[in-house]
Amino acid sequence: MITVKACSFREQGQRSPREQTARSLKEQLGVALAVMGRASTVLQHAPDLVDPVIAGAMGLNEAYTVAQENKSKANSAEVQLGRLRDEDPQLAQRVVEGDLTLTGAWAEHTERIEEDKRQRRVATKLLDELVPPLAQSRGTRAFSRYDPAFASGTPITREIIAHAMTALTEMDQVWQERDLP
Repeated sequence: MITVKACSFREQGQRSPREQTARSLKEQLGVALAVMGRASTVLQHAPDLVDPVIAGAMGLNEAYTVAQENKSKANSAEVQLGRLRDEDPQLAQRVVEGDLTLTGAWAEHTERIEEDKRQRRVATKLLDELVPPLAQSRGTRAFSRYDPAFASGTPITREIIAHAMTALTEMDQVWQERDLP
């Protein structure tokens, strides 16, 4: 651990860590590659554990386990943020800006998806209840027999018919855009 830490500090002013390979360090210092790899992982992903390992208060294997967990969490957070960028760029931007935690953003994203599903269910049920009976009345004399005195709800006016025709035109356009039958 001391060797890897020292090499890390020494390398900052000279070659990049990529240029200083583990194999060349092993040859120069006589430290096993596996040990150097573990120490390097601790240095990168659990730097707060370097001094306890050097002091003997914690074993390298134990620190390495913590470092691996930290690395997994970091990778996992990066992956989650990447997915969030794909699915909801605005929420991802709020996370990057620090206005929202990643967990909070995913909760909000999930909430939005559920609300969208709920709204789609409601809209589908409404259209399923309205459009087929209207279509069934086509070609019948039902329209000529309409009597506002028997209306159970809001009486049908020419304005309502015009709005219904506009709605059906809009519905037809959406069906064409979505290539629905």
